[in-house]
This record gives sequence, C-alpha cells and structure tokens, in this order.
Amino acid sequence: MRAVIQRVKSASVTVDGKLISKIGPGLCVLIGISRDDKETDSDWIMNKILKLCLFDNIESGRRWSSNVVDRQLEILCVSQFTLYATMKGNKLDFHHSMESTTSRIVYECLLDKMRRSYDPLKIHDGLFGAFMALDIVNDGPVTINIESPQSPVEKQKSNDGNKS
Repeated sequence: MRAVIQRVKSASVTVDGKLISKIGPGLCVLIGISRDDKETDSDWIMNKILKLCLFDNIESGRRWSSNVVDRQLEILCVSQFTLYATMKGNKLDFHHSMESTTSRIVYECLLDKMRRSYDPLKIHDGLFGAFMALDIVNDGPVTINIESPQSPVEKQKSNDGNKS
C-alpha cells in the first residue's frame, strides 16, 4: 500500500462540479492499493498517517514534532489506483493495482480503522472510483511518499518462493 501524504492548508474533492468533501488545515492523503496488499499493510499505513510528525509543536516551538492527532487536524483520503502504475514504453500498466471491487473493500476498511483510531468527524474521503477534481493548497510545501514495508515486487518474490 502506498500513500502520498501532503500537509495542507485546505483541500477539497469535487465530482461533476459537486463538492464531495473538504477540509481545512491537515493532511490530504492519496492512497494506492496493490493487488498483493493485506490487512497488515493498511494497519501500517494508518499508523504512519496518524503518527507522522509533519507539524510544528506550537507550545514548545519545536519543528517537525507534532502529528495530525496531536494538533486535532483533519484528514482527506482519496483512493488513487494510479499510484501503482508502471511504464511500458510510454503507456501505463496498472497490473500492480488491486482490482476495483476488492480495492474498494480494502480502502473502506482503512477509512473505518482510521475513524476508530481517531476522531471520525475529522476523517473525510472522496468518491471511490469517480473521476475527481482535487483542489489542494499544500502547506510548505510538504509532501511525503510512504509504502507499507513489503513492496509488490518483494511480495511477488515471496509468493513465488512459496509455490512448491
């Protein structure tokens, strides 16, 4: 599972000109789900999103020492299957991305876990599978890319090794 985490002043999602979701200061997180992701991948990603110190501690004045939970900020998650695209010449190949039906279940499970681990009113999302327009006002700019510990290639190697 991959996440592109952006510290934002604000972010919103619209579909066909209709506002779906918006947040003020916090994080906008693009989520990519690979065909080999398991529940442990979503647990790892969720913990990183909630605990990653991307904000200054206002009280102490220390930089990079507070997370979104410490500051009680909002999170906007957007599913993005293109995060697992690979290139074949100039064409995109999405064979590492999880298929839509299963991916929706994994994505919704991740959102549910985040809502149970934090304030559910502070977790927002786009419209799964829709063609969305994101309006992001990046703060910094700060953009961090993370991936659950085992990449799709490593997972494939370990799966191939288990076939006897």
